[in-house]
Amino acid sequence: KRGAVLVDPTDASTEVRALFYLQQSIHDARPARGNGQRLISQEVHFVEIDAQGHVRNAGSAPYLDYRPATREEIAQVQPQLEAEWLAGENLETVASSYAIEALIPRHLARVRQRREELIDKTIAAVQERLTKEINYWDFRANELRRQEQAGRPNAKINSARARQRADDLQARLRRRMEELEQERQIAASPPVIVGGALIVPAGLLWGEDLPREIRDRRITEQIAMQAVMETEIALGNSPRDVSADNLGYDIESRDGQTGQLRFIEVKGRRAGAETVTITFNEIRTLCNQPDSGILAIVEIDDDGRAHPPRYVRGAFTREPEFPIASVNVGLNELLKMSE
Repeated sequence: KRGAVLVDPTDASTEVRALFYLQQSIHDARPARGNGQRLISQEVHFVEIDAQGHVRNAGSAPYLDYRPATREEIAQVQPQLEAEWLAGENLETVASSYAIEALIPRHLARVRQRREELIDKTIAAVQERLTKEINYWDFRANELRRQEQAGRPNAKINSARARQRADDLQARLRRRMEELEQERQIAASPPVIVGGALIVPAGLLWGEDLPREIRDRRITEQIAMQAVMETEIALGNSPRDVSADNLGYDIESRDGQTGQLRFIEVKGRRAGAETVTITFNEIRTLCNQPDSGILAIVEIDDDGRAHPPRYVRGAFTREPEFPIASVNVGLNELLKMSE
């Protein structure tokens, strides 16, 4: 609403889209300090909407791959920024509805799985520890009671105090079990839109002067994706195309022998190209997954024939400094690191 405009330097399309970011929280049934329920998880979701009303998950931090638009660029695309479809309040409703239907259930499922596992382990540990203490003080109270009845009272502790300790521990166990059951009861709050921006694709700015490498990127990436999917299957793995989810990688492949997931970022380049462009999010993902993150490079001839994919591990050890949206890396240097 204040006019935030960002440029997607890798998008060859020509349609402006709206980016919304929504904050969403999950609470459990335990009362929080003060009022309300206790917050246990909070995420920011990013949703993009185009002029046709298509909605998609924009990933975990899409803004890292974008850059601010210059005054000249904003003036160049001003008519598109004032399009009628961007003026209505309905966009926020669409973004919120999509988050509720598609994104929040995933967040809730992730939190529930982690908490269920933790709570089950905690219940078992608490029951074992406190039950042992309760049994000890039960036994001790009975033993002291027999000594008192026999006229041999204990000078340090009597049966009443030992019984009280057993009862206190029993009450403590009951309270802890109730707390853990409250922690098991989790619910998601509706998302709150906290901001937004208009995203201008590079294709709209360049027009007919769009560099060939950007124009050809979609075609080469489709060919490269197919080549990597086929390679993964040939290796006995189970690949899944997740490129539309903007996760910072394109293919999620489960190793057929170990069962471990491989996170593969695919880059298709014309044979003979000197550089390859890697976005901030892609570098961040590779840095965060040093063992399972793979950069797959596929060179493609002018006739559309794909060379065998070259896999590169450990290509990056640190993220670029913000606000750098992407970096150009020497292709030959990467290929020297390939498997």
